[in-house]
Amino acid sequence: MNVGVLVFPGSNCDHDCAHVLKDVLGQNATMVWHKESSLAGLDAVILPGGFSYGDYLRTGAIARFSPVMQAVKQFAVEGKLVLGICNGFQILLEAGLLPGAMLRNKSLHFICRETYVKVENAATPFTNACKPGQVLKIPIAHADGNYYTDSVTLAGLQANAQITFRYCTVDGTVTPGSCPNGSLDNIAGLCNAEGNVLGMMPHPERCVETMLGNEDGRHIFRSMIASLEHKQVAEVR
Repeated sequence: MNVGVLVFPGSNCDHDCAHVLKDVLGQNATMVWHKESSLAGLDAVILPGGFSYGDYLRTGAIARFSPVMQAVKQFAVEGKLVLGICNGFQILLEAGLLPGAMLRNKSLHFICRETYVKVENAATPFTNACKPGQVLKIPIAHADGNYYTDSVTLAGLQANAQITFRYCTVDGTVTPGSCPNGSLDNIAGLCNAEGNVLGMMPHPERCVETMLGNEDGRHIFRSMIASLEHKQVAEVR
């Protein structure tokens, strides 16, 4: 599979994602500069973490106007997989590919630590390698991860099973105290109504190797690859 990793000015997790895809999982990874206008030849796209455009104005607010984002929107409309991690999630929100917005962390401090997230929907292309309710240990590193939306939209997300991950305790209990940033309904990740676009604040690319002490992030990437392989087989048939 050939997965594109977008690169914005200020991206700093792009090569981490490429490393996971190429060196750990044996896939092709293509670095895509933000000024590109085509995503031809790609099976999926990842918007990595970092500080695109220095996080000026709002996180992701400038990156949403990069030329490549028009191609990303069309890519999503065509049903292809789009994963936004941390700053990538923020960009997807600003671009309108996912509902809601990111606020400053409730503590008003940058937070960098491991968190536990509960898999609320294991039937997405990004979580099919997980079990329903499975708890993953994945690190976060952000200052603006406090997800917010209006009550009507939240109800829709809940009803449509679009909330993919929630912050939780080590045993999977979702409590206010287990949410590191004040995120509404403990939301750590959510997908669009069609299920092919996922945004998540935790960094799965930072926990895929034994030498790092944790491989839980592999579940996300393996799920994507399995979904792409299944789609490829279906198209051949």
